[in-house]
Amino acid sequence: MRTERNPAIPMKLIRYATEPDYRFLVNSSLGLHRRMPDREYLKKVYRIKLGKELNLDSPVTFNEKLQWLKLHDRREEYHAMVDKAQVKQIVAEKLGEQYIVPTIGVYHDCDEIDFSKLPDRFVLKCTHDSGGLVICDGKSRFDVRRAKKTLRHYLRRDYYSQWREWPYKGLPHRIIAEEYIESDDGLTDYKVHCFNGEPKLVLVCKDRFAPTGLTEDFFTEKWEHCDVRRPQHPNAAQTPQKPAELEELLRLARILAADIPFVRVDFYIVGRRIIFSEITFFPAAGLKPFEPEEWDKTLGDLLEL
Repeated sequence: MRTERNPAIPMKLIRYATEPDYRFLVNSSLGLHRRMPDREYLKKVYRIKLGKELNLDSPVTFNEKLQWLKLHDRREEYHAMVDKAQVKQIVAEKLGEQYIVPTIGVYHDCDEIDFSKLPDRFVLKCTHDSGGLVICDGKSRFDVRRAKKTLRHYLRRDYYSQWREWPYKGLPHRIIAEEYIESDDGLTDYKVHCFNGEPKLVLVCKDRFAPTGLTEDFFTEKWEHCDVRRPQHPNAAQTPQKPAELEELLRLARILAADIPFVRVDFYIVGRRIIFSEITFFPAAGLKPFEPEEWDKTLGDLLEL
């Protein structure tokens, strides 16, 4: 006998009650599994997200090797490299101040921010995680109360406990205010994937905030377009053109990636100026598939553990 769903009960609540894997992920986002050992936790999350068992003893694919690195590549300097405030000093020392987005202020709580003293346009980010972002492109239409609500949500989040990305463990929870950067192309991201210190892949992300949604295109370091994508993010309608600054992008990424098994170094290009964005050790937490699937193995072959 088929039972109709009560429309008064939210679908998310029904999934939480009836789907153990979904319930586990929700509880994880709330920090309820933070005491589970990392190895056990990663095996479970990997199976839920990718539908297969995680091989940590002899990892082969890119996603498997990223999970292995979470457990075994834990250098103290990685903490500063993912902290959105501290990393600026590293980049300034290694590359130069001209590549840094100017900082307006760093705060421990929303109430420390004097919004009346901020410029008409600015960006606020949580320094300890990925996703805590508020953009103000004009104070006349900026909702301060909503911004504070968003930032407080992310300030409470323990990003390490959800995906076990060790560089985020123990970071101070702060907010950084930066100058607003504007570009005619809507700020295209150039994400340089470095394997054992060498740039091998460039991911071009466009239209992040457009109604049509984010597009992604992968290229080799020689700007050969790759027939690979992530689910939900199609290739751009028009293949992105090779930037004149490509060789400089690769050179800068190589400096920051020296002696690191895998790291992704992200930049913007505004006019002819290269601007550092962030450093990522585990793209998509190593928990999203590639299409076609064999690219997971292809990229895994590039990463020597």
